[in-house]
Amino acid sequence: MTDDLSPLQLVLGASLIVQIVMALLLIASIASWAIMLRKRSELNRARSEADRFEEVFWSGGDLSAMFRSIDQSRRVTKGMESIFESGFREFSRMRQHANLGSAQLIESARRGMRVSLLKESDRLEQGLSMLATVGSTSPYVGLFGTVWGIMGAFHGLGNVQQATLAMVAPGIAEALIATAMGLFAAIPAVIAYNRYADQVSRIELRFDTFVEELSTILQRHAAAPTRGGAAAESRP
Repeated sequence: MTDDLSPLQLVLGASLIVQIVMALLLIASIASWAIMLRKRSELNRARSEADRFEEVFWSGGDLSAMFRSIDQSRRVTKGMESIFESGFREFSRMRQHANLGSAQLIESARRGMRVSLLKESDRLEQGLSMLATVGSTSPYVGLFGTVWGIMGAFHGLGNVQQATLAMVAPGIAEALIATAMGLFAAIPAVIAYNRYADQVSRIELRFDTFVEELSTILQRHAAAPTRGGAAAESRP
């Protein structure tokens, strides 16, 4: 009886529909754990890169020199560095037009930074929808497998005159495994989604704050003369 009710035997002895449900839940669990591990590394890296860039940015150096250093490196920028590059590039380009006022310069720079910010937000939020989907649907998928398995167990009783617990126990047990697998897939996904969604919101808030801070700095120096075709701003 113990061997017959072992988890492996119950899974192997389950009906085809229940086995399909279990396989789908297993795939969803593996996919969600892969996303969780990747997202953890990605968010840790995003925070570290933001900390390093802010340290350099607020060190009081020349913005034009910082922009040239980033531009000449020809590498793919991310996070705050990407926002700074987009905003300062647009500011420098539009500043060549002498007929543009300070408000127009700042608005152009802000548009460039906002586009970059939206791209960064989209990159950080990738995978969160999958975690939310697994967390919200897995219990119901498991419940479907359980209901189907119990239906099959009780349907088998229709061909016998006297029902015993030993006859329905294997069918009910295999059905309940589907619910357990649904919860196993859903609980970590829900916890990870809530945690990572909060971290993404915090990083996005840092990006949004940086956009406002850089806009203020550029506005302060918008009336300064250009040198060598580019603005030579530095923090006071």
